[in-house]
Amino acid sequence: MKRTLGIPLAAVLLAGLFVSSSDAATPELKRWGAAVKAKFGGTTIVVSGIPHPSTEAFQAMTPEFTDLTGIKVEWDLIETGRIQSKQFLEHTAKTGRYDVYMFKGTSVVEYFAKGILLPLMPYVKGELTPKGYDYEDLLPAAREALGTAGGTVLGIPTASESFFIAYRKDLFGKYGKQAPDTTEQLLELARFFKEKEPGLSGIVMRAQTGRTLALAWSLLTHQFCGSMVDQKTWDVTLEKAETIRSLKYLLDLLKAGPTGIENYTWEEATSTFMAGKAAIWFEATALQPWLEDPKKSTIVGKIGYAPPPKGACGRYGAIAGWSMGIPIHAPQKDAAWAFLAYMTNRDMAPTYAAKGGVISRISSLDDPKYVAQNPDFVRALKASYEAAGNLTARGEKWVPPTDVATRIHERVGAHAGLALVGKVSPEEAVKAAAKEVREILAKAAVKEQPAPKK
Repeated sequence: MKRTLGIPLAAVLLAGLFVSSSDAATPELKRWGAAVKAKFGGTTIVVSGIPHPSTEAFQAMTPEFTDLTGIKVEWDLIETGRIQSKQFLEHTAKTGRYDVYMFKGTSVVEYFAKGILLPLMPYVKGELTPKGYDYEDLLPAAREALGTAGGTVLGIPTASESFFIAYRKDLFGKYGKQAPDTTEQLLELARFFKEKEPGLSGIVMRAQTGRTLALAWSLLTHQFCGSMVDQKTWDVTLEKAETIRSLKYLLDLLKAGPTGIENYTWEEATSTFMAGKAAIWFEATALQPWLEDPKKSTIVGKIGYAPPPKGACGRYGAIAGWSMGIPIHAPQKDAAWAFLAYMTNRDMAPTYAAKGGVISRISSLDDPKYVAQNPDFVRALKASYEAAGNLTARGEKWVPPTDVATRIHERVGAHAGLALVGKVSPEEAVKAAAKEVREILAKAAVKEQPAPKK
């Protein structure tokens, strides 16, 4: 079977720069690698993923992995919006095209419901895992929210993220402004900076009509004591006054964004901020390495960071990000696990971080060398995870743990999008959305009830 690569030549050349970096492996990993090479040397695995800071870091680490284990790795990278549907189709067709899936962790319940991924705990506890791997060191909230469904571990978090604020320190200093701490301050600042300078937007964030907009809205519902769905009773709560208030706030906030923000994904939002065309960026923490990369960003050294805003009902955040797992139809399951065990190993975490990877381990957040690189960022990152912990402490997740979550967000976001462009009122949007969500939930196969954090 011919396997095509969806990876740009520049990325291949970049990865080649690291071929000689074999000294990063510890003695234990070298011993493990020799044993793996004896079994799987010459094997080729194919990874299905997306362009992402974590992917770039793994690609940079791949030559050393191949030197160590003899396992070759091919990468097939496609757009974020296409990867889930592609993987679902691959599963249905039983193609056996891929050995590793990079998947959106918040969709793990959907992968569970369809039986797409292999349970990983037998591998974690098995002989193919090097000593010192330390599964328990992975961020607990990420392990639960991004890799586990139905009590089964299906994925390893590789790019755990929350959401936080990045802002232009130079502009804030120029106009005597402080970082926002509350929802009111965030809106006030976004309005203040809108067109304060030619071509400048007050804020930029994902807001594309559909699922993307619904996810952005979900970042703010709890600050107003609202929610879309009660995750304990599974009642639809879109029409609550508090939820409507949160939608009105979001729409006001987005008015301070760039023209056409109803088409913005995280990619457009991040590109706009890195180009210096927005004063505030409210986005995923996992994207921060790009903001500080001089090859991508024009505002390196001019960025401050703050946790998500506090509302009248508290400060809440999301646990989101990407995980990697093994599809049940993978032709090289054991070699695929060897790849995951190496890339996500505790001993390789410093190398992963140094190459721009996204932190998913407790030990990494406390690593003095990591903290010293950007203390302001790390403080905001920890505060963002604390905000996300406030939500999990309520027994709730950013994305409702049901196999119909994507469908719910698609329809909610479609109606909210009509309100964003002024075609309907917020009240009309939630009324129409609530009716559809009730119908969708009635057909759900999985409706988990996460326990409050102890």
